[in-house]
Amino acid sequence: MAAEFHVPVYFDYLATFSWALSGAIVALRKRCDIVGLFVLALLTSVGGSILRDGLFLQRTPPVLTDPVYLPLITLATLLIALLHRRIADLPMVDKLVSTIDAIGTPAFAVVGMQLALGAGIPLPGVVLVGAVSGVGGGVLRDVIVRDVPFILQPGQFFAVVLLMANLAFLALTLALGVDTVPAAWATIALFFVVRMLTLRYNWQTRPLLRNE
Repeated sequence: MAAEFHVPVYFDYLATFSWALSGAIVALRKRCDIVGLFVLALLTSVGGSILRDGLFLQRTPPVLTDPVYLPLITLATLLIALLHRRIADLPMVDKLVSTIDAIGTPAFAVVGMQLALGAGIPLPGVVLVGAVSGVGGGVLRDVIVRDVPFILQPGQFFAVVLLMANLAFLALTLALGVDTVPAAWATIALFFVVRMLTLRYNWQTRPLLRNE
């Protein structure tokens, strides 16, 4: 690929901060202390990149090389801790996180797929790395608080839409020869539109085995 797609740095920080807020709020609702708030904020915001780099690509995760991530996560933790009585149930926080999530998830998935392609991983593995980059943090968060991970439960379409976006990016770049940067933005736009539609109209999956 001639040029790589990079997440704009300020959006990267904004997404990390908002995901850290959401993780700290989950910890707050689970009655965790300040350490629990920080751990869940950390896992939610950068857990995907930690899994991607540490488990699949064997490289140093950005949270250890960029000096901005940990202070941002700490700030989000302290903000939730200080305003815990006012902010925990504000619907605007969930809406903000959902909107940023709809942009950030495919963006970081594309970055993960680029890294996997550069490492010579076969295409099925590339799709897996992209998916882990996008949803790994949320899965780690749910496992830590002993919830069934959100991507395993019936609910609004998310994992399926991310898989579709990942396949669309590979089709555009590898099959159709589209340059990486416009293909990445097209992938992000596709995921964002479909994700917003699922939220707007509450499209949901159903369990295969239902209670009698």
